[in-house]
Amino acid sequence: MELDSLLLERRVDALLAPWTERKGPGVALGVVRKGELVLHRGAGLASIEHGVPAGPGTRFRIASVSKQFTCAAILMLREEGKLSLDDPARRHLPELPDLDPGITVAHLMHNTSGIRDMLEIQRLGGADLGTAVDSATLLEGIRRQRRLNFAPGSRFLYSNSNFLLLGRIAEHLSGEPLPGFLERRIFAPLGMSDTRMVEDPYEAVPRLATGYRPGEGGGWARAPHGFRIGGEGGLVSSVEDLALWDRNFTTRRIGADWLDALSEQTPFNNGRENFYARGLIVRGYRGVRTVSHSGLWPGYRTEFLRVPGHEVTVIAITNDSTADPGALAKRVLDVILEERPGIRPARALPPPGELEALAGRYLDPDSTTTLDIAATGDGGAMLSLNGLSVKAVVAPDGRLMSPASSTALFIRPLGPELIEVEQDAGHVARWHRVAPGAALPPGLAGTWRSEEMDAVWTIAPEEDWLAVRVRGPVVSAGPWRVEAVEGDVVRVHVPGTLMNGWLDVRLLRDAAGAPTGLEVHGGRAKRVAYQRLG
Repeated sequence: MELDSLLLERRVDALLAPWTERKGPGVALGVVRKGELVLHRGAGLASIEHGVPAGPGTRFRIASVSKQFTCAAILMLREEGKLSLDDPARRHLPELPDLDPGITVAHLMHNTSGIRDMLEIQRLGGADLGTAVDSATLLEGIRRQRRLNFAPGSRFLYSNSNFLLLGRIAEHLSGEPLPGFLERRIFAPLGMSDTRMVEDPYEAVPRLATGYRPGEGGGWARAPHGFRIGGEGGLVSSVEDLALWDRNFTTRRIGADWLDALSEQTPFNNGRENFYARGLIVRGYRGVRTVSHSGLWPGYRTEFLRVPGHEVTVIAITNDSTADPGALAKRVLDVILEERPGIRPARALPPPGELEALAGRYLDPDSTTTLDIAATGDGGAMLSLNGLSVKAVVAPDGRLMSPASSTALFIRPLGPELIEVEQDAGHVARWHRVAPGAALPPGLAGTWRSEEMDAVWTIAPEEDWLAVRVRGPVVSAGPWRVEAVEGDVVRVHVPGTLMNGWLDVRLLRDAAGAPTGLEVHGGRAKRVAYQRLG
């Protein structure tokens, strides 16, 4: 069935009306059909200060949508015989710590290495994404690690470290910097003149939209970012250029086998399927197979959503840190799919009463992880894990699920106080509801040090609350508020440029009950040990 262009244009214009009607950050959107950009729109402003409108030719930072290009570089080098995906990663990165000899190049590509996320490592040391952090500091943070989040291949956990390391491997094997390799091998042949790697966060880039966040006193403020980023998220691009990249999946102007390999999935050690392919996420939506990735960076959000079976792609990019281009892209996709035979209707969420009964805070005592479920006023629900909040959707089997690319949660209520949560690799655990009003555990105040984070935490009362102050390898930070959860488990709330999040922390004790250490769990860095000083 061909697209009804007039209907699509009217519906898309209606979806973009909120951006059109305000004098704030903007959005660029494109729909590609059979390799051709059949609809492109812009709304809102690329620069509030200068009144520059956003459009399909506006450049944005596309953040983690960059990862598929880094994987493409690795796959090209594989075709040239320069590596195997089953090679131990340390064969090509001798500077990588010997965390586990079983970590392969493939584990890096599929986010199954278990290596802690480099951004989380910096956060535990006090550095916010607005802090100036160079690539050498990011690599040194990875080198300090002595433990993995899990055994390689056993689980999925999104980690930018994997793709920073893949970029380094590509540079070692090709003999040239990754930005030049991608320009020579992909961007120039495809005519992607708006796309390039911009590692320096302070570089002035022509036609680059300014990234915004809500201002403290209302209005908008520039969203600061100081990390030097590369293969994990350093690309600048536009809707028009990403449409050229998408066209290549149809025309095969460059690539063949390596292009198909980007969306190939490999199983976990237990045989269960991993939804994360090679810089692309393979999932289902309303009964159709989707291949996608999102991008998130201070002031920028991106969604690249392909439906290969229907030869349709939706691209949405914004410079509004509060916007959800993934939801926008799916609403556009709904318009395209609604008249096609065999498309499942979107599943309705449970009745509001059921969601309200489910709302609350839950704890998995085995992993020391907390989850907040909140009913929203529009009949939906929000799921919050380590501060990452996403609107719940309903899986085909009726369970609530998180649609975010960086986590996979499927939730089934088992009773008024218990939920069953399935995560990646079929890992199932029972989480119990946490009663409000818990007291902070005795013995938490003091000074604690982590060698892996090269950081010292000082926990002490400040006015009428307990706070963490951090002295890290780059900066000092705090105060971070400590909140009681249950028993020896607390939350440490960490404000940030990208999102306000929390760390789940367990106070460890010896046989006599004396406090000896902290075990800290972030969203992408688990089981981080802090030892008591003095």
